[in-house]
Amino acid sequence: MFTGIIEEQGQVAHFDGEVLRIEADAVLTDVTIGASIAVNGCCLTVVRTGSGWWEAEVSAETLARTCLGRVTAGELVNLERPVRLADRLGGHLVQGHVDGVGEIVEPAPDLRVWIPDHLRRYVVEKGSITVDGISLTVVEPLADGFTAAIIPHTMAVTSLGHKGAGEPVNIEVDVLAKYVERLLASRSVTPS
Repeated sequence: MFTGIIEEQGQVAHFDGEVLRIEADAVLTDVTIGASIAVNGCCLTVVRTGSGWWEAEVSAETLARTCLGRVTAGELVNLERPVRLADRLGGHLVQGHVDGVGEIVEPAPDLRVWIPDHLRRYVVEKGSITVDGISLTVVEPLADGFTAAIIPHTMAVTSLGHKGAGEPVNIEVDVLAKYVERLLASRSVTPS
């Protein structure tokens, strides 16, 4: 579990379509092989580490469901380690399991994001949503996506400060909304 509060921006050193190497500092302070680190909201497993870098193997499933396959050397990515039970929950509960890829329509600070139709039912005013791993509050649900107000601090310490219109972003909707939907759907089914 993550919180959507980005710890640092790392830099992609190399990605060959299977192994992703990221240069970083803060997320490496207590890293171990097998640990999880969210990269632009996508939970990856640390398989190798060295001085100032770590690597993850990226599965075909991850490439199919996220925009992680489009990262290139030199690109900045949002990084977050999992929440510890003793930590404050500053954002919202984030799994690091990307639900789909959206697209920036209007960049920050007045962010507008298009999202696929199957995710729109989970977007509510003042609800939580994750964009490239960043916990955001929805300002307004739209027919084709949503808006969110991005403060200068968030623009300075995350990828939203340098992403423009037309760029893809990983979207994770609130997992609680998905569970509620599933529970309500099961109640409407009557046993035969």
